[in-house]
Amino acid sequence: MSTIWLDWARRIQALSQSGLAFSKDIYDIERYEELRTISAEIMAEYTNLEINKIKDLFTNETGYQTPKVDVRGVVFKNDQILMVKENIDDKWALPGGFCDIELSPSENIVKEIKEESGYDVIPVKLIALLDKNKHPHPPEPYHYYKIFILCEIIGGEPAAGPETNQVEFFAEHNLPPLSTKRNTESQIKTMFEFLRDPEKETIVD
Repeated sequence: MSTIWLDWARRIQALSQSGLAFSKDIYDIERYEELRTISAEIMAEYTNLEINKIKDLFTNETGYQTPKVDVRGVVFKNDQILMVKENIDDKWALPGGFCDIELSPSENIVKEIKEESGYDVIPVKLIALLDKNKHPHPPEPYHYYKIFILCEIIGGEPAAGPETNQVEFFAEHNLPPLSTKRNTESQIKTMFEFLRDPEKETIVD
């Protein structure tokens, strides 16, 4: 099914949020609030989310809207890639999550990999910066950029964290059921290209 409705809803939401951030006129503010409600109604019509939950998500946003940032760690061992099984959907993903403020992308991924897999790592290379809209992820209310950072293990032991329940390494042709909200099969296979060619240039897509 086409997701043009998702683009429309996001654009309306972004415009309404920017208007609410900068407008001083009471009537303009009312119009921007109505636009935000319309965007939530579109989301609710085409997703399984309740409209009140969507409104809560949107009303928590303030200021000029920009993409959110998700960081993922790419760790290889014996030609296999590190993945963790997510509690939320019982499927597999590269360790990572939203970037926390006051931490750089490298600091974020070191923290996320430790918390979700038990391993201590050092960042080696930024290998991809991807626009989630350009990849076959399930529809979501927000626009995301995804940062993939190649890391090397320097210590630690495999251990699940509060948000994960298994830690394993997988070969390229034996991938587990993926948490496609977090990573797609094509993205994982792209990561293996960097294993085969360490000089491969960073992908910006």
